[in-house]
Amino acid sequence: MPVKVSVIVPVYNPGTYIEDCITSLLRQSLPPDEYEVIFVDDGSTDGSPARLDALAAEHSRVTVIHQENSGWSGKPRNVGIEAAQGEYVMFVDNDDYLGDEALERMYDYAVANGADVVVGKMAGRGRPVPVELFRRNHPHATVENAPLIDSLTPHKMFRREFLDKIELRFPEGRRRLEDHVFVTEAYLRADGISVLSDYVCYYHVKRDDAGNAGFQRFDPVGYFKNLREALDVVERYTQPGPLRDRLFRRWLRNEMIERMRGKRFLALPDDGYRRQMFEEIRDVVVERFGPGVAAGLQPTQQVVGALIAADRFDDLVGFAEWEAAIRPTAAPLDVRWQDGMLRIGLSAEFVSGKKPMTFPADGVSTPLNGAPKDVDAAIAWVAADTVAKFDKATVDLMLRERSSAAQYFQPVEFTRETMPVGDDGRVRLVLHATASVDAGTAAGGAPLGGGLWDAFVRVKLGGWTKECRLGPVPRAGRTAAPAGVVGGRVVLPYWTHPQGNLALDIDRASKRLGLSGLTPEDVTVSDGRLRAPLPLHLPGDTKVLVRLIAQTVLEVPATLSPAPDGTGALLEAELPSRDLRGATWRVALNAVPGAHEPRFLVLPFVLRARAGGVQVTRGPQAGLLRRLARKARRTLGGILWKTATGLKTRRA
Repeated sequence: MPVKVSVIVPVYNPGTYIEDCITSLLRQSLPPDEYEVIFVDDGSTDGSPARLDALAAEHSRVTVIHQENSGWSGKPRNVGIEAAQGEYVMFVDNDDYLGDEALERMYDYAVANGADVVVGKMAGRGRPVPVELFRRNHPHATVENAPLIDSLTPHKMFRREFLDKIELRFPEGRRRLEDHVFVTEAYLRADGISVLSDYVCYYHVKRDDAGNAGFQRFDPVGYFKNLREALDVVERYTQPGPLRDRLFRRWLRNEMIERMRGKRFLALPDDGYRRQMFEEIRDVVVERFGPGVAAGLQPTQQVVGALIAADRFDDLVGFAEWEAAIRPTAAPLDVRWQDGMLRIGLSAEFVSGKKPMTFPADGVSTPLNGAPKDVDAAIAWVAADTVAKFDKATVDLMLRERSSAAQYFQPVEFTRETMPVGDDGRVRLVLHATASVDAGTAAGGAPLGGGLWDAFVRVKLGGWTKECRLGPVPRAGRTAAPAGVVGGRVVLPYWTHPQGNLALDIDRASKRLGLSGLTPEDVTVSDGRLRAPLPLHLPGDTKVLVRLIAQTVLEVPATLSPAPDGTGALLEAELPSRDLRGATWRVALNAVPGAHEPRFLVLPFVLRARAGGVQVTRGPQAGLLRRLARKARRTLGGILWKTATGLKTRRA
């Protein structure tokens, strides 16, 4: 078969961090003879060269190229392009990894849409990734109709013929932002670009040793010299005007202003490095950006940009100290099941310190017209503009998988409320929202995967776009609503312990489902038919499976139906009464019998078949005994510890 995709991985001393990358590349759903993996070892001095050579000897689709250290990733990627046999090339860093279906989905999407470039959805494990770009699929994206410019890392799929046609390669040598130069030109010269947002293709990983190349402290002079090269690409392929200003705004916002804001600015070493960074940024701002670039920024960003241009370093520090105390907060109002969906009500606003932010009730929006005269004037201008543009504020709820950081927007309806505070003409700006979570489609149209999903709230208000967890509540560790059997999943909303934030347990919960509250008196067996009320939400009748366990195992088809009174569900099953005689049977429920990994939940009662029928009694209390034993051990350990420390104290 022709090679569809060549995966190119530059390698330099990754140590064990390369193992997740290797594993993900070997388990791709694309058939092994339809893709190749090219590792370009850039003079590694750890055990990576030998590890990769052994891998290549074992797998024919793996190739390893060794070269002297070049100083950065540009040359290894270029060497990989020249060696590639695939129709498309995909760039992966040695400490990141791919989703199992990434290559197949991205290639099929590229072919279906005739794309020269495919941008796959990203997730960041400890690292920031673009969010707005992946709200939905963009089969035919451009820099004008989609926020492509927010994603300039090279971890994308490119048509090899396209790269050769325009003679596009990475800048080489010991330098920064080589990916910005490469990707920006690809965006501006491609005939077709597609953004795939309904599946997480690429996982960016922050290493525990902070060894990622992009996390190293850099020389501001060299960094902003390289940044100018990316701006040169924009000037080469665009005309002066709104589009060029909008593209330039990406670098002004992300690479300059955001480094000079709030906690990030204050965290820079105050040993001359912070001032040097400021001066290099100011040189680029004054030299390259006209007034139209900064005019499209958010209010707080406009203030920072104006202070930079005016060479007001001390005021920039004061404004950063004010912004550093601002954060969003989101309070849950209710969590309930309705029409087969989980409805999550919440309110959100910004706080400063521990108090809600307040704003002038009669705020109006006026042009900034240069840097404010001082920090107080800057704060007053931002506050007035925020009130005037409150009608543009938004709130979103996202579900983020705890293990992988994959995240998905959920449908939200919201309203805005201006709440008077006291008699001094100040107001609070509060957003009220209700999110609807359908477990069968919540992951970009697919079911939520098994595991733990945390609820995050994303608030856009004034000059801020920030995220926070939904919570806390004083009911930490408890369920937020009954478990639901919906969308082919068992979904348990609960409050995390000890933080008290909302999370969803998908297909993993057992103890917290509330089944332990079921007593033998609640369960009936009549004419061989088992009936048991369970604290589960159901959108309708659901086929399930009951497992009976003794010396042998029997599996019985059963039905879960919404309870007549509207609370909980009713489990019903026809028992094979003859097969039950002479034994005591434990009872377990599989609420999702079609799941890839079936899970049976043990119910807190047993069945004993006697001559007069089937008797329901309480099941073994092994769990209680284990808890009592653990408590006794902890108590004894505490006594021994206090005795030992007391002796040491008296001796001292």
